[in-house]
Amino acid sequence: MTEKLSEIERKLERIDAQLCEPATAANPALSAELAKTRKQLIPVVEKFREYKKTAEEVSQAKELLNETDPELRELAAAEFEEGKEKLAVLEQELKILLLPPDPFDDKNVIVEIRGGAGGEESALFASDLYRMYTMYAERKGFSAEIVNVNETELGGFKEISFILSGEGAYSRFKFEGGVHRVQRVPETEAGGRIHTSTVTVAVLPEADEVELELDPADIQIDTFRSSGAGGQKVNKTSSAIRVTHILTGMVVECQDERSQYKNKARALSVLRSRLLSQKKQSQADEIGQQRRSMVGTGDRSERIRTYNYSQGRVTDHRIGLTLYKLEQILNGDLDELIDALITADTAEKLKAAGEE
Repeated sequence: MTEKLSEIERKLERIDAQLCEPATAANPALSAELAKTRKQLIPVVEKFREYKKTAEEVSQAKELLNETDPELRELAAAEFEEGKEKLAVLEQELKILLLPPDPFDDKNVIVEIRGGAGGEESALFASDLYRMYTMYAERKGFSAEIVNVNETELGGFKEISFILSGEGAYSRFKFEGGVHRVQRVPETEAGGRIHTSTVTVAVLPEADEVELELDPADIQIDTFRSSGAGGQKVNKTSSAIRVTHILTGMVVECQDERSQYKNKARALSVLRSRLLSQKKQSQADEIGQQRRSMVGTGDRSERIRTYNYSQGRVTDHRIGLTLYKLEQILNGDLDELIDALITADTAEKLKAAGEE
């Protein structure tokens, strides 16, 4: 590990030197790429330098353990033990920093929410989840743009898809994919009985055009009038776009914007992201590297979380975490849940790395 970290430190030094060269300053693309790489290396190198400094302090304290002065020996022994404990912590932190990063973590994220079992109550909870995610996104400084929405008469969503933009958006939302279950007395139920409904969430990193190029011959684009719950929500111009990928039958609709051009661009972006996600999943399965994670990153059939209104609790079934703060979570206070999921995933990756 030390040899690998030393090479990373040397690489950072080479980048720093290259960034000072006039030729680099004259090449904005190269400067941006080097700056991006430098940003990734800095946390590792800073932690490694702290590790080396602590290791030197431990070595010095060890030498003083043989001193004749008992007071000095006692002081050295305390510093030695404290240093060893710190070294163990730093070593674990370095192992985490050396784990291969998720290449999608810094990307924007496309979230698709669909009502499942439960009819109108499911659609209403889909609306609640959309509100929860957008409130959390606002806290994190991400912007939200609706791609497509299919509303019900009572204000619920049969389905809604939206893009959350901002650095690290995917890293904060990637564990939200799966089946979300709600247990509550429905607004549509007068008898006061608790019902169980489900909503499905899909999470996709937004794909760049260079990552997946769409052949125009493989797609069919249709225009239609936007639909809604009625009244002013109905767009009377044919600006809505439906994109069909002929090879897979995958269909994406976008009708939130009045601009046909913007709707087309968004629909193609969502289609590209779905296809890239599907492609990478297939590749991983073929080469046998798809780890069956206890956390998971988007299996739509996997029940991941239950929101129980009568008990005021939220339970994430993947990591066995229950929090009695339902109202806060539905108001966008998701950090405790998401941080716990990231910690569990990191622990699993460390375990897998140790077994290799």
